[in-house]
Amino acid sequence: MSAHSPTSIHLLRHGQVEGFEARRYNGQADVSLTDLGRRQYQALRDRLSDVVFDAVYCSDLTRCVFGAELIAQGRGIAPVRVPALRELHIGDWEGRSWQELRRDCPEAWHARLDDIVNYQVPGGESLLQMATRVRAAIEEMIERHPGQDVLVVGHGGVNRVILLDAIGAPLDRLFHIEQDFGCLNRIDYYPDGIAVVKLLNG
Repeated sequence: MSAHSPTSIHLLRHGQVEGFEARRYNGQADVSLTDLGRRQYQALRDRLSDVVFDAVYCSDLTRCVFGAELIAQGRGIAPVRVPALRELHIGDWEGRSWQELRRDCPEAWHARLDDIVNYQVPGGESLLQMATRVRAAIEEMIERHPGQDVLVVGHGGVNRVILLDAIGAPLDRLFHIEQDFGCLNRIDYYPDGIAVVKLLNG
C-alpha cells in the first residue's frame, strides 16, 4: 500500500426481499429475503472471492446482515453492524405500497415528490437527515481503512446517497441512479479527497 492508494469501498445492495412486487416502502422494517435474494448473495460471494477484504460493514437489518456474514465467511473477518447504514426511516408509511399512498394520502405523496430532500413523513426522517448519518458512517470507514478494501452491504436509498456524494451530485437526483437487488458498486476514495466510481449497479 502506497501513500497514494485509495480506500476501495465495495458497496452492495441487499438481495431481493419479500413483497417487492408491490413496490412497498420497507424502510427500517426487518423484511425477509426471498430465495432469489439469498442466491443473489451467493453469486456476489463467488464474484468477490478474489478480493481480500480488510473489513466488512453492514446495516444491522437482517436483509443486509445475512449477506455480510455469507461473504465474510471463511475470511477471518466479523462483519460490523452499523445502525447508521439503515434504510430511510419512512415512519407512518412503513409497510405501505406506493399505490396505497397515492390513493389514501395524495397531498402528502405529492409533497414528498416536490421536495424529496427535506420532506419528512410523519414519524420518520427526511432524506437529508438520513444522508447526514450515512455520510458520517462512510467518512469514519474511510479514515479507519486508508488504502484498504472494504465491503459495505447497504440499501437502495443509502447506496444512492453514497454514490451521489461520490460524483458530486445533489441529493434531489436520488432516483437518477439505479440500484438493483444484489448489485455491486465500487468507489475508490483517494487521500486527496477525490472519489472515483469504478463500478455502478453491476
